[in-house]
Amino acid sequence: MDEKAILRGYDYAKERYAALGVDVDAAVARADAVPVSMHCWQGDDVVGFDGADSLSGGIAATGNFPGRARTPAELRADIETAMGLVPGATKLNLHACYAEKSRPDVDRDGYTTADFENWASWAASRGVGLDFNPTFFSHPKMDGNFSLSSFDPAVRRFWIEHGKRSREIALDFAKRTGKPSVVNFWMPDGYKDTCADTVAHRERMTASLDEIFAAPVDETLVPCALESKLFGVGIESYTVVSHEYALGYAITRNKVYTLDSGHFHPTETVSAKLSATLAFVGQVQLHVSRGVRWDSDHVVTFDDELQRIMDEILWNGFEKRVFIGLDYFDASIDRIAAWAIGLRNARKALLSAALAPSAAIRGAEREGNHTLRLALQEDRRTLPLGAVWEHYCLTRGVPVEFMDTIARYERDVLSKR
Repeated sequence: MDEKAILRGYDYAKERYAALGVDVDAAVARADAVPVSMHCWQGDDVVGFDGADSLSGGIAATGNFPGRARTPAELRADIETAMGLVPGATKLNLHACYAEKSRPDVDRDGYTTADFENWASWAASRGVGLDFNPTFFSHPKMDGNFSLSSFDPAVRRFWIEHGKRSREIALDFAKRTGKPSVVNFWMPDGYKDTCADTVAHRERMTASLDEIFAAPVDETLVPCALESKLFGVGIESYTVVSHEYALGYAITRNKVYTLDSGHFHPTETVSAKLSATLAFVGQVQLHVSRGVRWDSDHVVTFDDELQRIMDEILWNGFEKRVFIGLDYFDASIDRIAAWAIGLRNARKALLSAALAPSAAIRGAEREGNHTLRLALQEDRRTLPLGAVWEHYCLTRGVPVEFMDTIARYERDVLSKR
């Protein structure tokens, strides 16, 4: 795009926002500093590299767009390409199944940082933080759909050790990158049909989690989060770690609670849960996704719910209490473009939240002038966000229009896989 046109647009936007009491430069700096964690699994359809030959535990990737990353090197190259299309502070969210095994016989209960050495070195050399997830799915040690809540003590022991190792790995990531490594625990335990004993599995889950978290770890470096789910494919009738269970555990054990925007009833929204949850827990982990009628993990779009989520974070000063991560895997379109579109939308929504005349909107509310509140909320929609976004990309060395880059990467890299 024409740089002079972008600069003219930015000057106009600054004047327009200034009239509403908004300092555009300060708003851009604030939004730019909020980290967004990019999920590694978009690039290879959640397959990983530790030997799983099929997905299980309610996980499914749909589509067959060519060019899926087949090796860790290919995945890191794809990640670098996508990151180069997005401004702002970016981290990488890594799953344990993306281990590059230090020896053939090591399994998830025995992983150490040696099995993630290439990831840690890559991140440290680029100044990128690493978040981490134990992988409680797609593994022979799953007892049907059960891991930490299995009735089989040997199964539980395997997965308890995996959870312990994951915290140790994350601590090393945090020390090497100089950024906190959030460890997110999501277990797909549950039944497809009606459960007769809803208590027993939850008792075992609690005992297993308590053992995993028993060893002291500096949770300013390794915040540990528990993620709930409404249901998964094959566990439609009973989910052990439901919303109520996960929230109760997080409150009573002083853990982070993960809110995934695809994990609730279609009429529920994560934006409505943030301030309510943060009234009782210290921190929240966000998995920003887009469910279409169910938890289908579509690419994040710049829709009203995404904007409300980011408004809640910035308008309430929750930047230090909310860890923002993305979580979707769409194999029906170019995977790098999917990353870039979702990440850019998350950053646009953060920028929009920072630019909004929130003081004026809230002032009207405090005065009981709900008519003015509505008028300001609606006028906010047509403020010149796009002009500020283009200038933001320009000044961060990121392309304003990026599909030419995607097309070249498809031609030169993906088409040859």
